[in-house]
Amino acid sequence: MPAPVNQLPPVVLVIDDEPDLRTLYELTMLREGYRVEAAGTLAQARQMLEEARYNAVITDMRLPDGLGLELLQGMNAQLRPERFIVITAYGSAENAVEALKSGAFDYLTKPVDLKQLRIVVASAIHDSRNVTSSAKRPENPRDLPSVQDTGQDSEAYDASGAAGLAAIRRLVGDSEALRSVKRRVAKVAHSMAPVMVRGESGTGKELVAQAIHACSHRSEGPFVAVNCGAIPENLLEAEFFGAKKGSYTGSTHDREGYFHAARGGTLFLDEIGDLPLPMQSKLLRSIQERRIRPLGSTQEDVVDVRIVSATHKDLVREVHSGSFRQDLYYRLNVIEIVVPPLRERREDLPALCDALLERIARESGTIAPVMSPDALRLLLCHPLQGNVRELENLLHRALALGTGGELHLDDPDMPADLPALAPQETASPLTGEVIPEDLQSWLDEQERAIITRALNNTGFNRTAAAAQLGLNLRQMRYRMSRLAIIAPSTGGDTDDLA
Repeated sequence: MPAPVNQLPPVVLVIDDEPDLRTLYELTMLREGYRVEAAGTLAQARQMLEEARYNAVITDMRLPDGLGLELLQGMNAQLRPERFIVITAYGSAENAVEALKSGAFDYLTKPVDLKQLRIVVASAIHDSRNVTSSAKRPENPRDLPSVQDTGQDSEAYDASGAAGLAAIRRLVGDSEALRSVKRRVAKVAHSMAPVMVRGESGTGKELVAQAIHACSHRSEGPFVAVNCGAIPENLLEAEFFGAKKGSYTGSTHDREGYFHAARGGTLFLDEIGDLPLPMQSKLLRSIQERRIRPLGSTQEDVVDVRIVSATHKDLVREVHSGSFRQDLYYRLNVIEIVVPPLRERREDLPALCDALLERIARESGTIAPVMSPDALRLLLCHPLQGNVRELENLLHRALALGTGGELHLDDPDMPADLPALAPQETASPLTGEVIPEDLQSWLDEQERAIITRALNNTGFNRTAAAAQLGLNLRQMRYRMSRLAIIAPSTGGDTDDLA
């Protein structure tokens, strides 16, 4: 009978073909109070995993009869609950990234630092117990069910209690694009794999990072957000790694850096694309080695943080231009979450406006007004290039300048930059009409008409039409498929063949 994993002490399986290393890992785990079992080959490990369940599995990447990665992938395919920690050769960045993408909880590089090993195993066991202790949660949180097709929040997101669910609910909206983001958040929260959150300015990338943290086993630890573009270059090293007293002019006492402040939690590196190249090199070493050295110190400190980064830039282009290190890019971009702009999820606008107005009113001590039909129609047609940030700014000003219980955006006292919202400028098809009973169908019709017009203008050249609309080719193909827009049988749309 498989042994239950929710009873003390936790059970750890160690897989390594080198007897000395296997004994070292076993002794280290035994000193932590864990039960330990060991295997020297993949075949032996598979047999043991068939007969029992474990809280954590520590496996070497290379074994006499195969790769530890094969075992990890096989267990994931069976939806097993064990947290895998993969040990890779020193400097083998590709193997580490591949292990994380395959579902490993974390990785360590040889020679293994025993303090790091204890920290990582403790985190893995903590995460394993959090999930298996709840009968409401699925057996393997790496494959948590997400928001249902109805768009309702699922308890599966609540991987860390009320905080996780609250963080998910802060991602307001029920569009398929946003549901996809929520599904991704739920899947990536339960590992140490670095996450890159990509999206335009104002789309809510930090909210996504906070949701990842809140749904993870590190939710009780700190969430430290750093705007990489807002720190003077000469202070970057001290800000990130800390500094000893007297290490630079004006340093009158020891100070902690961001890595220290985020111990046991998540370090969110916002606008990572703005980090100068010299600092990129130092950051890469810290992430790879899991160690930092404060300015003026001769000792290195082991760091226990999860890295989530964000950018509005095209980092692939930055890599090609030489302004961003390729090795750092692959380290940070193990898992990517793309946050869609508002123009790709306009059906979320009514709910977003309600949530923003409620918060703005609460902060100002007033009662939240109701959006007027005209105001909502104007917003549906407004480009909102600044995304949620611009929407919040517009609503904040409208609330401050408006009167009564209904919010309007065409008040004569509104700032001069709002004429773009006027009906005559936006040429809204709804001007003078009632609000549609089926908003999604109406939006689909408008989108179909705009895309068809762009395709006709370019002779159904999808690449050119996509560029005209600010989309990429994949987005254009997706929209054509979703909206049933079929290219003419004649003509050769050969410019964008994949």
